Amino acid sequence: PLATSFEGRHGSVRYWVKAELHRPWLLPVKLKKEFTVFEHIDINTPSLLSPQAGTKEKTLCCWLCTSGPISLSAKIERKGYTPGESIQIFAEIENCSSRMVVPKATIYQTQAFYAKGKMKEVRQLVANLRGESLSSGKTETWNGKQLKIPPVSPSILDCSIIRVEYSLMVYVDIPGAVDLFLNLPLVIGTIPLHPFGSRTSSVSSQGSMNMNWLGLTLPERLEAPPSYAEVVTEENRESGLTPVAAFDDFQRALQGPLFAYIQEFRFLPPPPYSEV
Repeated sequence: PLATSFEGRHGSVRYWVKAELHRPWLLPVKLKKEFTVFEHIDINTPSLLSPQAGTKEKTLCCWLCTSGPISLSAKIERKGYTPGESIQIFAEIENCSSRMVVPKATIYQTQAFYAKGKMKEVRQLVANLRGESLSSGKTETWNGKQLKIPPVSPSILDCSIIRVEYSLMVYVDIPGAVDLFLNLPLVIGTIPLHPFGSRTSSVSSQGSMNMNWLGLTLPERLEAPPSYAEVVTEENRESGLTPVAAFDDFQRALQGPLFAYIQEFRFLPPPPYSEV
């Protein structure tokens, strides 16, 4: 497979086609045309439909004093998304410390370049959001807080020299201390989620579906449609047969060059099932 076209700070993936026309006693005519390649990533696969979740806790220390912990738990419905979608973040932040903290969420793009046994990594901010400030003893809950994915290039995961990966970082901004952060991996694909779900959807999404339709039952037995002989009478059938003269013409045609010969049948079609 070809890697997706990409333009990065330290490297790129580009494709083009060259054409050259050689003419006697004249300079050759050259033409170069670039084109874009997308390696499709279907987010309807089981690995990309699985929920991503995590929990972390941090205790602040100032000299000999120790404050209460700051806890963070976050979850997203799946790992795979496409540009333009919004990630629903479910999180709970509890501040038992003595400081004012701020919960935040960001999407990062990480570009990794490999050459001559060395690796160069660049991380860029893609999107972010900010929650409400939490004073000591307060708790904040995100029930599907949305963070929209802007137009970005899809993930590049199978190229040996360039990788492009994404992650959602849900973290607590703590003034004067190292932030408490939680990384949830993301894959930006090209084939969006099926509108009616996928056969390989995650267990959590299947459990949330309304299963009332399973209670519906079919009728015990449907009445069979009538046979063809019951509908078409013998008189109609005989009147629709091909005349004998047509059969003689057909035999004479077979004695000459072979032609495709289609015989028409004038039998009356069976009536619609609704009429019977």
